[in-house]
Amino acid sequence: MDNRPRLFLTTAFLCGVLLTLGFKDFYPDLERRFRRRRAPVNSLAGAGLDPRAQIELEDHTTGDARDGAQDVEVPEGIEACVGNTPLFRIKSLSEETGCDILAKAEFLNGAGGSPKDRVALNMIKTAEEQGLLTPHSGDTIYEGTVGSTGISLASICRARGYLAHICMPSDQATEKSDLLLKLGAIVDRVPPAPIIDPMHFVNRARNLAADHTADPSRLGRGYFADQFQNPANWQAHFEGTGPEIYQQCGKKLDAFVAGAGTGGTIAGVAQFLKPRLRNLTIVLADPQGSGLFNRIKYGVMFDTLEKEGTRRRSQIDTVVEGIGINRVTANFEAGRELIDDAIKVTDEEALAMARWLAEKDGIFVGSSSSVNCVAAVRFASQIGPGHRIVTILCDSGTRHLSKFWAQAGNVGGRTDSELDDIIGPGPGPHAYRQVLL
Repeated sequence: MDNRPRLFLTTAFLCGVLLTLGFKDFYPDLERRFRRRRAPVNSLAGAGLDPRAQIELEDHTTGDARDGAQDVEVPEGIEACVGNTPLFRIKSLSEETGCDILAKAEFLNGAGGSPKDRVALNMIKTAEEQGLLTPHSGDTIYEGTVGSTGISLASICRARGYLAHICMPSDQATEKSDLLLKLGAIVDRVPPAPIIDPMHFVNRARNLAADHTADPSRLGRGYFADQFQNPANWQAHFEGTGPEIYQQCGKKLDAFVAGAGTGGTIAGVAQFLKPRLRNLTIVLADPQGSGLFNRIKYGVMFDTLEKEGTRRRSQIDTVVEGIGINRVTANFEAGRELIDDAIKVTDEEALAMARWLAEKDGIFVGSSSSVNCVAAVRFASQIGPGHRIVTILCDSGTRHLSKFWAQAGNVGGRTDSELDDIIGPGPGPHAYRQVLL
């Protein structure tokens, strides 16, 4: 029998199967291409539009809606960067003492980098409100300062349309006067002298301001800021620093420790906190050579270093700058009765504490901040673990390189310092170590 018909049928069947399988894979793609080509025409025609007409698209969303932006209040000028500084826990000192030792980072104020930013701004605003200063009129602000207030004034003066003329002792760190010059201030470095001397830096600033105002040939007026006596000083801390600490601590605080130069910080903070925290202790940190320790402890302004024949300089005998004084000021007296205790700190303790903070915490601060921390540790040893103590970190160590840090030396690679090496005899490290053990 001839098998060719059967072969033809088998071949045809296989070809049909192969054709069917190939078309199944090809057809969906062909259908999609056809639909994409027809869809725009059909959509436009279905909407009653001419498919050949030109279409213009319009965007009715606003810029803010597109970007997700929100209306926010942007600070106006460098003055808006003054205040609201962070409060943080100094880890090493807290672990060593068993107390929470918290630092108000006043060196982060945005204008001059110290708590004096608050003072300078408030003194200027108050003078403007009283009609004593007029922006962009040629008015010049005069001040006698060891540096930080002058730097804050120089910065804020420029921001608000004034000139600054700063008088300071010639034995202060040169980087302070260098910075003042960079900020456009006139700087008089005068020899250290007693306050009764007309050439004392404060008296010179006062006299220069009076001479400026009395001279009809000079543009504007001279305004003496008078940080030691001006109540706008302590009021700046009553209105700013004190409330910030109160809120940042969650209204829980056992002690506030700070040094005093003009006295504005400790007076203003004490006046705000004391009525709200009845069990709060206010502690003065005082460097060697200053009379404020005895003012608090015994009601007199005298230091043993002030004895005839023992005094090496005309202001106070210490390497510390910014705090310590041997006369009564109105700002300090505004809060003196609220100060409960005072702790004397030696230069050696301050220098060692500065190195400790850099070594253990990476905190690089100046001399007054170091004094504050020594006093905070010593007070922690007196009251024992479990308490919360706030102190002030005033300014950066970069302002103290040529003097204080030149004596403190380099930290180097050291990591083995002991707190016993810092605090001298008395109720210092031995007391708190016994409590912790």
